[in-house]
Amino acid sequence: MDGQGRTANADPQDELAARLRLLQELSGQGVRALARDAGLSSSSLSRYLNGQTVPPWPAIVALCRLVKRDPRPLRPLWERISNPLPAPPKSSRQSRPVPRNDLPRDAPDFTGREAQLAAVHAAIDSHGAVSVDGMAGVGKTCLAVHAAHRLAAEYPDGRLYVDLHGFTEGRPPLDPDSALRMLLGALDVPSEKVPQEGIEQLAACWRSELAHRRIVVVLDNAADAEQVRPLLPGAGDSVALITSRNRLLGLEEVPPVSLDVLDPQESAQLLARASGDPGGPDGRLGRDPQATAEVLRLCGRLPLALRLAAARLRHRPGWTVGILAERMTQGAGEFDAAFGAALAMSVRQLNRSQARLFRLLGLVPGESFDAYLVAALADVPLHSAREMLENLLDAHLVEQPTPDRYRLHDLVHQHARRTAAEQDPATEREQALRRVLDYYVHAAAAADASMPFVSPSRAAAAVPPPAQLPHFPGKNEAFGWLVTEYGNLVAAFETAAAVGADAHVCELPRFLRAYFARRCGTTHLNAVFERSLAAAERLGDPLQLAEAYSDLGFARYNAGRMAEAAAAYEAAALRVSRTGDARMEAELTMRRGYLAWDAGDVEEPLELFRLAGKLYEQAGCPTGAAGAAASEAWAMLQLGHREEAALRAREVLAVPHADPAWPPALTARITLGVAIAREEPDEAADHLHCALAVAREDGHLNNQAWCLNCLGVALRHMGRYEEALAAHREAFALLDELFEDHWKIHFLNGYAETCRLAGLPEEALRLHRQALEMAPKLGNRYEEALAHEGIAIVLEERDPDRAADHRAAGQAVLKELTSRAG
Repeated sequence: MDGQGRTANADPQDELAARLRLLQELSGQGVRALARDAGLSSSSLSRYLNGQTVPPWPAIVALCRLVKRDPRPLRPLWERISNPLPAPPKSSRQSRPVPRNDLPRDAPDFTGREAQLAAVHAAIDSHGAVSVDGMAGVGKTCLAVHAAHRLAAEYPDGRLYVDLHGFTEGRPPLDPDSALRMLLGALDVPSEKVPQEGIEQLAACWRSELAHRRIVVVLDNAADAEQVRPLLPGAGDSVALITSRNRLLGLEEVPPVSLDVLDPQESAQLLARASGDPGGPDGRLGRDPQATAEVLRLCGRLPLALRLAAARLRHRPGWTVGILAERMTQGAGEFDAAFGAALAMSVRQLNRSQARLFRLLGLVPGESFDAYLVAALADVPLHSAREMLENLLDAHLVEQPTPDRYRLHDLVHQHARRTAAEQDPATEREQALRRVLDYYVHAAAAADASMPFVSPSRAAAAVPPPAQLPHFPGKNEAFGWLVTEYGNLVAAFETAAAVGADAHVCELPRFLRAYFARRCGTTHLNAVFERSLAAAERLGDPLQLAEAYSDLGFARYNAGRMAEAAAAYEAAALRVSRTGDARMEAELTMRRGYLAWDAGDVEEPLELFRLAGKLYEQAGCPTGAAGAAASEAWAMLQLGHREEAALRAREVLAVPHADPAWPPALTARITLGVAIAREEPDEAADHLHCALAVAREDGHLNNQAWCLNCLGVALRHMGRYEEALAAHREAFALLDELFEDHWKIHFLNGYAETCRLAGLPEEALRLHRQALEMAPKLGNRYEEALAHEGIAIVLEERDPDRAADHRAAGQAVLKELTSRAG
């Protein structure tokens, strides 16, 4: 207690110094050795350890990494003392004022299960996880959710819930890859920190994120142990509650709790509480004990069936329990299970339109839905869809996990799907499903249109559009919708592929690019666009086929498969030329420019960006032309044409646009800041700090790293070397968190030049050599040449022979690039 009191009252700078001295003790090194390994001067490190000077954040990161400690717990303390650059604003990607709570509503009529609840809590205390198994409808989810709500106060950092669909009729179980991405997304983990592929890497990222949190996770409806194992928390204080119809024998480290049906007393209590019966001999149940016993028998003492039967009594005050039992008996022959009898009885109480909607809901792909989807499915006005959903909710035939979101229990979904096949003509079912697919394409297109793309997508061709679609006032609402609906959109894509709806398979992925850019792994991205291309080939439409090849090339590019990307772009170019679509040709030209830039070319990207600008102007797309102009300005800057680059960047900034994070404006600000750093240092710094603030607010780590590195270059041009180094170091601390090393190749040589001019030749040499090693692997010959020249400059005084070798090697690479361009 005394130690905690001293920490609470200590001067923050003294406390930070004390924490750093602990890191030195852990390293077992003296000041000189530790400073050398951390890339610091011994005098600076000495001042940091004594509390005389506040170290820059990258220095703290470097010290923590040497002793394999997480630096993030020190960040709040460091920010209280000093921040060398503007503090990031609190955005949705960086902080969340209210902990995430995805748990479904706790059952207000939860009854019994005291022994099982005690077993669940004991397992959580001893093992940090528990597996609840039992037959369908026995109340596994209800128990797990109830226990999670009781545990909530002990786990203040969040309560997560994911349906793994182990036993959902009509759709496969959720694969661990998708489940992990959903869970990481629920924690607001930036996409740049999420591994692009590999279950083991994803699981490690998930465990790492949980290690410093206290979170309770409900993994509902698991198929088997293999599906669940990657989702389990590792070391740390987070816990998991798993439910499955199977006993998960493969999870030896997770204690099981098996559920049976309720005992007779608990069944009677649940029926009474759920039906609103006051109890005693004067209530409906008490007045007819024989009929009550029959209802309990027909429900098989299954909690879900009991609640459905109770709902009939609660909403039919004129019924006796005898009437309820009679109605249930009449339907018992339709199903083998008692649950089926109770469910059939509930459905029979619906009016014609409600019953039709209930059956059609069995056709809906995906996990949950809203009133807009239901309106399209049933072909009714939105207000009618909402009213019918409320009626189904009252009848316990749909669930409402969150406001305005609905879903069907697995058993209810099976029954709805079965009865639709039995009662509705095939043509009507096909039309309803087609309306659902149309809805998802048009709604995704509406969300996509609200995102800040340089060139907006073409309008959806799927016809007819739904009467009503969600309204997206801005990009945040649009992206929020995409996050919520992503699993359903993927399910719609799979359904469209299964039923041969090629137009939807071809179109839907195009409107999900905003989500793919932020949250989706490259493996999934490539698989989706491969199938989209196959659908486009079957359709034979030249425009769709050209666009599909271009999108597949972009997916290949994002996966680092540059040769395949180039081949796809070539195939797209052949088809675009036949369509005469200037905007599509412009977008393809821009993409080829980015590919050429990553390959290390400089002249070719400039030519391609200029051509793209002309094509966008021909197509009447001013935003696309602005994006091309911004990229053109950046390419000019790389060629050393600073005045022309600055002039072009100012032209882009003069284009009016409401979104400060508009990509052309961000690129133009960065370009202008570097281009005028020598002549107009104050204005340059303003532009770069503005770009950095926008990138932070938008939550993109790649853009933040880009801004910081360019800020470092600009500060170097101004002669402010220490500040430049701090910017570079913060940028590379961010890049170290990413899984895309190819980003580093564009910044290593610039960082090295800053180190050389700041009097750190060894660090400059190390960075140039790192660039020289990385560039050939990535096919970036231009950066390879720059690395050779950088090494030559560092070595020319102390080792002129080696310097000459490197200079000759760099010139040979440049000569090869020039001859290839010619």
